[in-house]
Amino acid sequence: MHHLFGLVLAQKDLSRAGDLFSLEDAEIEGSLSEALEQIRIISSSEDYQTNDNDQAVVEICITRITTAIRETASIEKHGKALVALWESCLEHNLKPSGKDEDTPHAKIASDIMSCILQNYNRPPVMALAVPVAVKFLQRGNKELCRNMSSYLSLAAIAKADLLADHTDTIVKSVLQGPPKRALR
Repeated sequence: MHHLFGLVLAQKDLSRAGDLFSLEDAEIEGSLSEALEQIRIISSSEDYQTNDNDQAVVEICITRITTAIRETASIEKHGKALVALWESCLEHNLKPSGKDEDTPHAKIASDIMSCILQNYNRPPVMALAVPVAVKFLQRGNKELCRNMSSYLSLAAIAKADLLADHTDTIVKSVLQGPPKRALR
Protein backbone atom coordinates (compact mmCIF):
# COMPACT_ATOMS: atom_id res chain seq x y z
CA MET A 1 0.00 0.00 0.00
CA HIS A 2 1.18 3.53 -0.66
CA HIS A 3 3.03 4.81 2.41
CA LEU A 4 0.71 7.78 3.05
CA PHE A 5 -2.44 5.69 2.65
CA GLY A 6 -0.98 3.11 5.02
CA LEU A 7 -0.10 5.79 7.57
CA VAL A 8 -3.47 7.54 7.41
CA LEU A 9 -5.42 4.29 7.72
CA ALA A 10 -3.22 2.59 10.32
CA GLN A 11 -3.16 5.63 12.58
CA LYS A 12 -6.58 6.94 11.54
CA ASP A 13 -4.78 10.25 11.16
CA LEU A 14 -7.30 12.91 10.19
CA SER A 15 -4.62 15.61 10.11
CA ARG A 16 -2.80 13.78 7.27
CA ALA A 17 -5.84 12.43 5.40
CA GLY A 18 -6.21 15.56 3.28
CA ASP A 19 -2.64 15.06 2.05
CA LEU A 20 -3.91 12.08 0.05
CA PHE A 21 -5.29 14.57 -2.48
CA SER A 22 -1.76 15.86 -3.20
CA LEU A 23 -0.81 12.45 -4.60
CA GLU A 24 -1.14 11.64 -8.29
CA ASP A 25 -3.92 9.17 -9.13
CA ALA A 26 -1.48 6.85 -10.90
CA GLU A 27 0.80 6.91 -7.84
CA ILE A 28 -1.87 5.38 -5.58
CA GLU A 29 -3.89 3.32 -8.06
CA GLY A 30 -2.03 0.11 -7.27
CA SER A 31 -2.91 0.30 -3.56
CA LEU A 32 -6.60 1.12 -3.79
CA SER A 33 -7.94 -2.40 -3.23
CA GLU A 34 -5.75 -2.83 -0.15
CA ALA A 35 -6.88 0.57 1.17
CA LEU A 36 -10.52 -0.43 0.63
CA GLU A 37 -9.94 -3.57 2.70
CA GLN A 38 -8.44 -1.48 5.51
CA ILE A 39 -11.47 0.82 5.37
CA ARG A 40 -13.74 -2.22 5.62
CA ILE A 41 -11.91 -3.29 8.77
CA ILE A 42 -12.08 0.20 10.31
CA SER A 43 -15.76 0.64 9.49
CA SER A 44 -16.58 -2.75 10.99
CA SER A 45 -15.07 -1.93 14.38
CA GLU A 46 -17.40 -1.80 17.37
CA ASP A 47 -16.97 1.92 18.01
CA TYR A 48 -17.12 3.12 14.39
CA GLN A 49 -20.74 4.35 14.71
CA THR A 50 -19.73 6.78 17.46
CA ASN A 51 -16.15 7.62 16.47
CA ASP A 52 -16.24 10.91 14.55
CA ASN A 53 -12.49 10.83 13.79
CA ASP A 54 -12.64 7.38 12.19
CA GLN A 55 -15.73 8.34 10.20
CA ALA A 56 -14.02 11.48 8.88
CA VAL A 57 -10.86 9.56 7.91
CA VAL A 58 -12.94 6.90 6.14
CA GLU A 59 -15.01 9.52 4.31
CA ILE A 60 -11.90 11.34 3.05
CA CYS A 61 -10.19 8.10 2.02
CA ILE A 62 -13.26 6.86 0.16
CA THR A 63 -13.52 10.16 -1.70
CA ARG A 64 -9.85 9.93 -2.66
CA ILE A 65 -10.16 6.29 -3.72
CA THR A 66 -13.30 6.77 -5.83
CA THR A 67 -11.72 9.79 -7.51
CA ALA A 68 -8.59 7.80 -8.36
CA ILE A 69 -10.65 4.88 -9.66
CA ARG A 70 -12.67 7.20 -11.88
CA GLU A 71 -9.61 9.12 -13.15
CA THR A 72 -7.55 5.98 -13.85
CA ALA A 73 -10.53 4.03 -15.26
CA SER A 74 -9.63 1.15 -12.95
CA ILE A 75 -13.12 0.18 -11.77
CA GLU A 76 -12.76 -3.35 -13.11
CA LYS A 77 -9.46 -3.83 -11.28
CA HIS A 78 -10.83 -2.58 -7.93
CA GLY A 79 -14.48 -3.59 -8.36
CA LYS A 80 -14.22 -6.65 -6.13
CA ALA A 81 -12.78 -4.64 -3.21
CA LEU A 82 -15.35 -1.86 -3.70
CA VAL A 83 -18.22 -4.36 -3.70
CA ALA A 84 -16.82 -6.08 -0.59
CA LEU A 85 -16.78 -2.77 1.31
CA TRP A 86 -20.23 -1.90 -0.04
CA GLU A 87 -21.65 -5.27 0.99
CA SER A 88 -20.15 -4.95 4.47
CA CYS A 89 -22.42 -1.92 4.98
CA LEU A 90 -25.41 -4.29 4.89
CA GLU A 91 -24.25 -5.71 8.23
CA HIS A 92 -24.91 -2.35 9.90
CA ASN A 93 -27.77 0.05 10.49
CA LEU A 94 -28.63 1.98 7.33
CA LYS A 95 -31.85 3.64 8.47
CA PRO A 96 -31.60 7.40 9.01
CA SER A 97 -31.93 8.69 12.53
CA GLY A 98 -34.95 10.76 13.52
CA LYS A 99 -33.36 13.92 12.15
CA ASP A 100 -33.02 12.48 8.61
CA GLU A 101 -29.26 12.18 8.95
CA ASP A 102 -27.69 9.15 7.27
CA THR A 103 -25.86 6.68 9.45
CA PRO A 104 -22.09 6.32 8.91
CA HIS A 105 -22.57 3.08 6.98
CA ALA A 106 -25.33 4.58 4.82
CA LYS A 107 -22.87 7.34 3.87
CA ILE A 108 -20.26 4.76 2.88
CA ALA A 109 -22.88 2.77 0.96
CA SER A 110 -24.03 5.86 -0.92
CA ASP A 111 -20.51 6.92 -1.94
CA ILE A 112 -19.54 3.42 -3.04
CA MET A 113 -22.88 2.89 -4.82
CA SER A 114 -22.42 5.89 -7.07
CA CYS A 115 -18.83 4.92 -7.90
CA ILE A 116 -19.79 1.36 -8.81
CA LEU A 117 -23.15 1.85 -10.47
CA GLN A 118 -22.11 4.77 -12.65
CA ASN A 119 -20.35 1.98 -14.54
CA TYR A 120 -23.67 0.32 -15.44
CA ASN A 121 -22.38 -0.18 -18.99
CA ARG A 122 -19.54 -2.46 -17.83
CA PRO A 123 -20.91 -6.01 -17.51
CA PRO A 124 -18.02 -7.39 -15.40
CA VAL A 125 -18.57 -4.66 -12.80
CA MET A 126 -22.35 -5.10 -12.86
CA ALA A 127 -22.02 -8.87 -12.47
CA LEU A 128 -20.31 -8.18 -9.12
CA ALA A 129 -22.55 -5.30 -8.12
CA VAL A 130 -26.13 -6.30 -8.98
CA PRO A 131 -26.46 -9.14 -6.43
CA VAL A 132 -25.39 -6.72 -3.69
CA ALA A 133 -27.38 -3.78 -5.07
CA VAL A 134 -30.71 -5.57 -4.81
CA LYS A 135 -30.05 -6.33 -1.13
CA PHE A 136 -30.06 -2.60 -0.42
CA LEU A 137 -33.60 -2.23 -1.81
CA GLN A 138 -35.18 -3.64 1.34
CA ARG A 139 -32.94 -2.12 3.99
CA GLY A 140 -35.21 0.79 4.94
CA ASN A 141 -33.23 3.76 3.64
CA LYS A 142 -35.47 5.70 1.27
CA GLU A 143 -32.67 7.73 -0.33
CA LEU A 144 -30.50 4.67 -0.97
CA CYS A 145 -33.50 2.83 -2.43
CA ARG A 146 -34.38 5.71 -4.73
CA ASN A 147 -30.82 6.04 -6.02
CA MET A 148 -30.43 2.28 -6.31
CA SER A 149 -33.61 2.05 -8.38
CA SER A 150 -32.30 4.67 -10.80
CA TYR A 151 -28.99 2.89 -11.23
CA LEU A 152 -30.61 -0.53 -11.60
CA SER A 153 -32.88 0.78 -14.35
CA LEU A 154 -29.80 2.00 -16.22
CA ALA A 155 -28.17 -1.39 -15.70
CA ALA A 156 -31.31 -3.06 -17.07
CA ILE A 157 -31.10 -0.96 -20.21
CA ALA A 158 -27.41 -1.83 -20.70
CA LYS A 159 -27.56 -5.53 -19.79
CA ALA A 160 -31.00 -6.77 -18.72
CA ASP A 161 -29.96 -10.39 -18.20
CA LEU A 162 -27.86 -9.34 -15.17
CA LEU A 163 -31.09 -8.45 -13.37
CA ALA A 164 -33.08 -11.54 -14.38
CA ASP A 165 -32.11 -13.58 -11.31
CA HIS A 166 -33.18 -10.73 -9.05
CA THR A 167 -36.58 -9.93 -10.56
CA ASP A 168 -38.55 -11.21 -7.53
CA THR A 169 -36.62 -9.02 -5.08
CA ILE A 170 -36.91 -5.97 -7.33
CA VAL A 171 -40.66 -6.44 -7.87
CA LYS A 172 -41.25 -6.97 -4.12
CA SER A 173 -39.37 -3.77 -3.40
CA VAL A 174 -41.47 -1.84 -5.93
CA LEU A 175 -44.72 -3.27 -4.55
CA GLN A 176 -43.64 -2.57 -0.98
CA GLY A 177 -43.04 1.06 -1.83
CA PRO A 178 -40.76 3.45 0.00
CA PRO A 179 -39.97 2.76 3.65
CA LYS A 180 -42.59 4.18 6.02
CA ARG A 181 -41.70 6.56 8.82
CA ALA A 182 -42.66 5.61 12.34
CA LEU A 183 -45.51 7.68 13.70
CA ARG A 184 -44.69 9.91 16.66
